Amino acid sequence: MDIEARINELRDKLNKAGYEYYVLDNPTISDYEYDLMMKELIELEDKYPQFKSPTSPTVKIGGEVLDKFVKVTHSTPMMSLGDIFSLDEVDDFVSKIKKIAPNATFVCELKIDGLSVSLKYENGHLIQGATRGNGRIGENITSNVKTIKSVPLSIPYLEPLEVRGEIFMPKASLVKLNLEREANGEELFANCRNAAAGSIRQLDSKIVAKRNLDTFIYYYLGPVSSQAEALAKLKDLGFKVNPYAKVCQEAIEIKDYINHVATIRDSLPYDIDGVVIKVNEMDLHDLIGYTVKVPKWAIAYKFKPEEVETKLLEVTYQVGRSGVITPVANFSPVFVQGSTVAKATLHNEDYLISKDICEGDTIIIHKAGDVIPEVVGPVLAKRVPGAKPIRMIKECPCCHSPLVRYEGEADYYCINPNCEERIINSLIHFASKPAYNIENLGEQIIRLFYKEGYLRDIADIFNLATYREDLIALPKLGPKSIDNLLVNIENSKNNTLDHLIFGLGIPNVGAKVAKIICERFNTIEAILAASYEDILSINDIGNVIARDFTNYFKDENNLKLLTKLKEAGLRMDYPRIEIRTNSYFSGKKVVLTGSLQNLTRDEAKARLELLGASVVSSVSKKTDLVVCGEDAGSKLTKALELNIKVIYEDEFIKLLEE
Repeated sequence: MDIEARINELRDKLNKAGYEYYVLDNPTISDYEYDLMMKELIELEDKYPQFKSPTSPTVKIGGEVLDKFVKVTHSTPMMSLGDIFSLDEVDDFVSKIKKIAPNATFVCELKIDGLSVSLKYENGHLIQGATRGNGRIGENITSNVKTIKSVPLSIPYLEPLEVRGEIFMPKASLVKLNLEREANGEELFANCRNAAAGSIRQLDSKIVAKRNLDTFIYYYLGPVSSQAEALAKLKDLGFKVNPYAKVCQEAIEIKDYINHVATIRDSLPYDIDGVVIKVNEMDLHDLIGYTVKVPKWAIAYKFKPEEVETKLLEVTYQVGRSGVITPVANFSPVFVQGSTVAKATLHNEDYLISKDICEGDTIIIHKAGDVIPEVVGPVLAKRVPGAKPIRMIKECPCCHSPLVRYEGEADYYCINPNCEERIINSLIHFASKPAYNIENLGEQIIRLFYKEGYLRDIADIFNLATYREDLIALPKLGPKSIDNLLVNIENSKNNTLDHLIFGLGIPNVGAKVAKIICERFNTIEAILAASYEDILSINDIGNVIARDFTNYFKDENNLKLLTKLKEAGLRMDYPRIEIRTNSYFSGKKVVLTGSLQNLTRDEAKARLELLGASVVSSVSKKTDLVVCGEDAGSKLTKALELNIKVIYEDEFIKLLEE
């Protein structure tokens, strides 16, 4: 047998079968036959490595493991699109285009809910796959892209070529993946987009191969005269192209297309969140032009948040660590925009009344910003006659103390310091990642330890080692888990003072305020000696924060707690850090917007502050600089309107390094 010939024969048959199955959705051989051929090819390539090829279908099973993703600079920026939300705005978009180019036509395409990808080919072979990143710099994900069955590893085109499209996870793949994760005790993915994004950034390509990702390609960076021609060209080259694209002449056709897509949206095997409308003729794109961020010749029509009906079961009331009482709507579980939800916050009394919901109502649910479950309101036509309106409770659901609503505030408070839910939530807050970050001391463990009498206040956390043998004997625990927890508790004592101040749960004192105060007063002794006026004199701190902060340390019980924490060995200082006064950023008011690829928002903020910058949350005329990451929004738009200097992540990193 000619081994090389047999290998090439198997590759050709598998490539053809894969194209028919994954791109054309028209398989001509059974899965069994496909698997047998793949098994034979893998065995032959392993036995005769001299015949291995980077374009072999065996690459689709993955195998490469990376240390990290390398950055990639896009030769042509991967721009985002502007959004519209109504059919009237479709009329406006078409009208503006027609004023510039009266003969323009339009291509409508489904807006796939996934993540953008760039694919580059040379000599007909795939050489690079990259994420969009911030539009200018992405990440090299070539080894992961090669595992996606619908991505051709070779194409019948020898000139250098770049194409772009969307990586997505089919709905069926998400169901299968979440069943596996549930069986393994892993957190479930909320929706297809999150699953696709989380999968494509795995460093182990074998994991990616098992996730069954897919693609639609829609952008051809080669010589074509129209978008319709580009889609046809992509299809001819072997790329998977969405079949629902349509050329339209006028706004009425576009609106008919949108309405039709809305009716079939739920039946599609993948998630979409809108329709993309592009001017078809390529030679008109430069004539119509671009803004800094988006092309003027294309727009994304976004569907309104999906609304579903469900049955209100009851409204319950949560007690926060500060005593705030929050009403929560509990309803029959319902699937909304990619995940199943069963509750939504009703915030406070005023919000509750504004929703006008009654006991037993059928209510409408959607996701605010496509993320957070929200009660839209009741379905009045389905309300039972005489249904009782739901109103705010007047006593704490935990300790039954009378609730208090302070003048000028929307919230009701339980002011009983011994309320169990307040104590438990204060412990949960203290141990949380933003505060003292005690790993493995989560809500369930805290509630168990409280129930068993081992935790009554924050200081008790640092006394748990005394009860090691008792804790080991508790249900579902054991020596290893308890010892790991005790080590984490001991290590947490090295946290700087700002983590302690935030962890104490002082009203209106968040992580940022705690850090600002500790930068001014570097020790607990200095903080205890500070007056209301001293705290008020710090920039960005107002009357309410200064009042609540100084009042906290006047309370004898709080001072006793602090003494116990000091005796337990917790760090009570904040290191003085020299702030540079001669850097590019010194003295500048800087706004961060979008997602940075190389730094977290907190890391970028810390670096800027060390270099003498003041990081502010909103853009105004006083802003000196805006640092722009991926998916920047209204802050970037406002900066451009106010002619404020904008830099992108690559330049930002370079300036930090300098």
